Amino acid sequence: MNAEEFEARQRAREYFHPLRVLAGAWTVIRVDGRGFSRLTEQRFDKPFDARFCDLMVVTAQALLAEVGGRYAYTQSDEISLLLDPASDLFGRSVEKLVSISAGIASAAFTHAASESAHFDSRLWVGVGVEDVVDYFSWRQSDATRSALNGWCYWTLRKDGQSARQASRTLEGTSTADKNELLFRRGINFNGLPAWQRRGTGLWWETHEHTGFDPVRGAPVTTTRRRMKTERDLPIKDAYRQLITALATGQK
Repeated sequence: MNAEEFEARQRAREYFHPLRVLAGAWTVIRVDGRGFSRLTEQRFDKPFDARFCDLMVVTAQALLAEVGGRYAYTQSDEISLLLDPASDLFGRSVEKLVSISAGIASAAFTHAASESAHFDSRLWVGVGVEDVVDYFSWRQSDATRSALNGWCYWTLRKDGQSARQASRTLEGTSTADKNELLFRRGINFNGLPAWQRRGTGLWWETHEHTGFDPVRGAPVTTTRRRMKTERDLPIKDAYRQLITALATGQK
């Protein structure tokens, strides 16, 4: 068999390799922890642990620095990274975007935690800024819903209920019911730290840095870029305005 023909036949079986994100599309890479329910239950406080949040922030920082992007958002064990629509990273290869982002997240978390951890990755694609705003509003809403459910579930567990009993107690309950359940136990959900209820956002910002030029013997001011981490994100319309500003480069 001709060697070149043989190689061509094998490469033709890499069916998904040619997949590319459409040029100019708004793309979000979302990584999720694999098997993190067991990891967090064994190693961290429930329902929330500031140490785990810090590890997710470190992982998000690594993604924002290594992959680039305009905004990163993390809640629970997931991170969403918004790419610039002009990005041609890895030739917009779907395989490379998902595999390399998952690899970066896994390595960053494992290094920071000294605990082996794995992430999977997927892509979300939108056609305009409004789609991007809807996406991040959706993820923040999910953060709030999950936080309320988590606080209720683990409060019941700490009251002595089994996993099955706690799940049955919460089955079919409304948001008001869950808030009341916590309130009766001295927990005001709306008074909990914002990062638990809304997630954490990261983006690049510019700032002025004052230094000294020894040659001229005079102070100099330069503009530098740094990564901002916001643990007190706004909600609803204010959050949508923030995402719009970050997506369009107005912030």
